[in-house]
Amino acid sequence: MDKKNYKFDTLAIHAGGEGKNPHNALNPPIFQTSTFVFDSIDHVDKVMSFESDDYVYTRGNNPTLRLFENRMSALENGNGAVAFSSGMAAISSTLFSLLEPGDNVVVNSTLYGSTFTVITKLLTKYNVNYKIADFTKLEQFEQAIDDKTKVIYFETPCNPNLEIIDIKKVVNIAKNRSIKVVVDNTFASPYFQNPLDFGVDIVLHSATKYICGHGDVVGGVVVSNDLQYIQKLKFDYMCEFGGVMSPFNAWLLLRGLKTLGIRMRQHEQNAIKLAKFLESHNKIQNVMYPGLKNFKGYSVAKEQMRGFGAIITFEVKGGYDKAVNLVNKVKLAQLAVSLGDCETLIELPFAMTHRAYPKEALERFGLTESMVRISVGLENIEDIIDDIDKSLI
Repeated sequence: MDKKNYKFDTLAIHAGGEGKNPHNALNPPIFQTSTFVFDSIDHVDKVMSFESDDYVYTRGNNPTLRLFENRMSALENGNGAVAFSSGMAAISSTLFSLLEPGDNVVVNSTLYGSTFTVITKLLTKYNVNYKIADFTKLEQFEQAIDDKTKVIYFETPCNPNLEIIDIKKVVNIAKNRSIKVVVDNTFASPYFQNPLDFGVDIVLHSATKYICGHGDVVGGVVVSNDLQYIQKLKFDYMCEFGGVMSPFNAWLLLRGLKTLGIRMRQHEQNAIKLAKFLESHNKIQNVMYPGLKNFKGYSVAKEQMRGFGAIITFEVKGGYDKAVNLVNKVKLAQLAVSLGDCETLIELPFAMTHRAYPKEALERFGLTESMVRISVGLENIEDIIDDIDKSLI
């Protein structure tokens, strides 16, 4: 399918296919097999020499995985993609593929907790160093770069404080030094943002979140315009580390992608209404949502995103105990670490997703103990607001 001729919602349903499905089935089959067979040793040689697109073993590739990868590549305006068994498999494999002993990676001060752990504790065991900077302060960010910096890594919007990083400006600084730029696009989804369009080298997702959308799959995906790099990531890292996605999960993610556009539109509609409610509530302070005009990153978000997403973070007046009281009292919202599902999910980053951050440095990393993060679901917004309102006592 020529993606230039179709819009996002159409591509999310049709992109990446190779003609009719077997037996003229509407939906592609799940190729639930570990192994593929050959006609002859000649056939083996052609496949293993990449002269044929046939398959060897699902750890290397599989028709269901390939369709998911092709579709994600189309939605992110890339040239190729690699599916992984989880978002963290995608993140860690990408970092290992780009960094060698003696190199360093410059990261934004606000990151998902497990990403922070990989960078600050795991990579350092292999003599890969890191520097942390506030990417919203470009001078500070630029000062962190040195001649050993090989990768710049950040999320935008950031988890959990929704900071918006100016992708174009970061890329311009990196390109002058031939440094690879990697962006975690999980919060925005490819529906609201395409970092590759701004010159980013690699974009990745926890596919567990909005790409799936139904809370029943764990997966990750990496997309790039550099096909040579995609081949390296797939065969030298994904295959050898073994972080392969199962065909069934790829099929479920393909199903999730069909409704990604319509889900994101409704998620955002609900989020905007909830953010405005929270902004006016006398027991809430410092509402963080890119769609609020007084939010620090609003103008940059408006320029580089097509929508503001569905994650809201705020602080409850009265500190940690009041925040705990809120998340314990909600009835409709579910207390959980994930996001991007049809259900509204609520959490305390300090106690849950970001508990690996040192307590004494929370403020420096844009976190507080009273911070609450909500992944706004698809329930009726009046019911969501009522649930939060009744729990703020």
